[in-house]
Amino acid sequence: MSISTAGAQSGAAEGQRLAFDRGKGNCLSCHEIKGGDLPGTIGPALKDIKSRYPDRNDLVAILTDETKRNPQTAMPPFGRNRILTEPEINAIVDFLQTL
Repeated sequence: MSISTAGAQSGAAEGQRLAFDRGKGNCLSCHEIKGGDLPGTIGPALKDIKSRYPDRNDLVAILTDETKRNPQTAMPPFGRNRILTEPEINAIVDFLQTL
């Protein structure tokens, strides 16, 4: 395993923790995610993410402030509102890319 692969795996583990944390990412309040309990249905199920979003920058932009691309979105602007830091957003993207 390369160092970058190991780093992405540890980032993905941290990203999953943040995504499932009701006080941080809270992704489960709106999305169904494999391994998560009590998912919401406001947003789409988070699966096949790597094929749906091959460019990780698209996911970073969505998590940071989806209102820039879609003003009518229900997706909270986690980065703009400083709910998540840039490293936290990147860890969640690492996790999402494993789904």
